[in-house]
This record gives sequence, C-alpha cells and structure tokens, in this order.
Amino acid sequence: MRVYEGSEALRDAGRGCVLTVGNFDGLHLGHRALLDAVLARARQHGGASALYTFHPHPRRVLAPDSGPPQLMLWEQLEHELELLGLDILIRERFTREFAAQPPEAFVRDVLAGRIGPSAIVVGRDFHFGRQRSGSGDLLGRLGPELGFEVDIIAQVMQDGRDVSSTRIREALAAGDVAGAGEALGRPYEVWGEVIAGDRRGRELGFPTANLDPASELMPAHGVYATRVRLFKGDRPRPGALLGVTNVGLRPTFAPGRALAETHLIDWSGDLYGQRLALAFCERIRPEQRFDGPEALREQIARDVAEARRIHAALAE
Repeated sequence: MRVYEGSEALRDAGRGCVLTVGNFDGLHLGHRALLDAVLARARQHGGASALYTFHPHPRRVLAPDSGPPQLMLWEQLEHELELLGLDILIRERFTREFAAQPPEAFVRDVLAGRIGPSAIVVGRDFHFGRQRSGSGDLLGRLGPELGFEVDIIAQVMQDGRDVSSTRIREALAAGDVAGAGEALGRPYEVWGEVIAGDRRGRELGFPTANLDPASELMPAHGVYATRVRLFKGDRPRPGALLGVTNVGLRPTFAPGRALAETHLIDWSGDLYGQRLALAFCERIRPEQRFDGPEALREQIARDVAEARRIHAALAE
C-alpha cells in the first residue's frame, strides 16, 4: 500500500483509481461496505483502489471543544487497510481554510484535478465542502463532465440504527464492548506499551501486564474478557493470547489512577517495555471495591473462570 501525505503528493499516481472519501474512524461495517465496493470495482476494471481521508478529524478543527476521541490510531488504520488490500491511502491535512472550499471547487480542484479517479464510491449520507453543503448528488452531476462515475452505497444498519463511529463511542462509554464489536465487525482494540506496575497482581497470584494506551478511547471501567497480540516491529503478530482485563481506578488499593491491567491466562513471561494490541471481547462485570486482598483474589479467580467460558464460547 502506498501512503501519501496530501493530495498534492500524488503527482498523477492516482489517475484512474476507484476512490472513496471520508474519515473512516474505527473502520466499522459501514466503512467496510464502502471499501468492499471500491476493492471489487478496482479488481473488475484493473485499476488501483484508493481511500482519501483527513487529519485531524474535521470536528477537532471546526469545533475543538466537541471533537470526538478517535477510535483508531493512524497506524491502526494503516494496518487494517493493508490487510484489506488497499492500494493507495491519502491523508489530507484538514484546516479551516481547506474546510472553507465551496464543494464544487473541492470536486474540481482536489478530487478530479489532483487525484483523477475513474469512479468515486460514497455513502448516501456523505457531505463535504463549506458548511457540508456538498453531497453524493453533486458528485453525480459533476462526474460526467470531470470523467468519473459515482456509486452511492446504502447505509449499513443494525437493530434499526445506522452503524456509525458515534454509536460505537456510545457503546464503549457504556462498557458494551460486545455491541461495539458487532458494529465494528471485530473486537474493539487499543494499542499501547506495557509499563511497570506495583506487582500487586503477582502478589495475589494473578500477574498482570499494565498497559499505557496510546489509543485515545478506553471502554468504561470494569472487567473484560480480552485478547492480546504481541508486536513484531511496528505491527501486531498473528495469533492472540487470552486474557482478562480490569480497566479502572483500582479502588481496593489505589483509587485515583486509571489503569488497564491484563492477566494473560495460562501464559507467563516478561512483557515490560513491549507493545501490545488489546482487544475487548465482552464485559464480565463493572468495577467494584472489595474489603481486602483475599476477597479480591477470590473475585479475580471467578473473573478468570468467566473469561475462559467467554473465550471458549467465542471460539465455537
């Protein structure tokens, strides 16, 4: 996959590609529907598949106080798109000046002028340009003149609601990682580095890897069945270790400091300083305070047993 920082860097490398445009935060099932259509059409016509996205998230520029936490790091998005087989990824720097472009000028100067696709695939709720006044209908009107076709893909629905990044953030805030995973098409995953802890878990008989997450958004405090992938270089390795993770303030010992502590089931080793990809499969229980170490040890044993059950059920 070729990655370009800005559409001006393409220098005709995208001419004739099949293109989709948007933020793609989380790469959820709605995004996947767009990408599946792009990849299929590119294969049929022998052209390159391309995604054009923006950084920072437009809402962070236009309404900084309400800009959402990102569901994925940029390198996570790159990794997932590589796995899907995308050919070209373009990341445009988003500024207020860029946002102020009239939509027709954006189509003529940027999409057609700099990228030059043979086809553009967007969702029915796609909007762009100044005050989000451009739409798929405008693309359809300009396409014949500017040399590209337009495919408008229906919104993906679950339980009568649109699949969206906002919906996934809401599910994570409620601790509903299973619901978030259904909308994503895979478990929600955070990346980070293992840091030294106070070895409290080891003293209780359940050693933990303490994750310092680089990802912006963690699920609600609580205990979760999780899967862990170790890194090789800058990407996670194939295959996962099974775990149980506490996200929270550790009210029994040190209230006030949020941590993500993962016990790897039937595994031992030193992970300090290593990077991990931590995927949240299902919530086991909310965070709670215990009377002391023995009560906590007994609950952790129950949590591990429940995590085993969940992982076994997911593997069926």
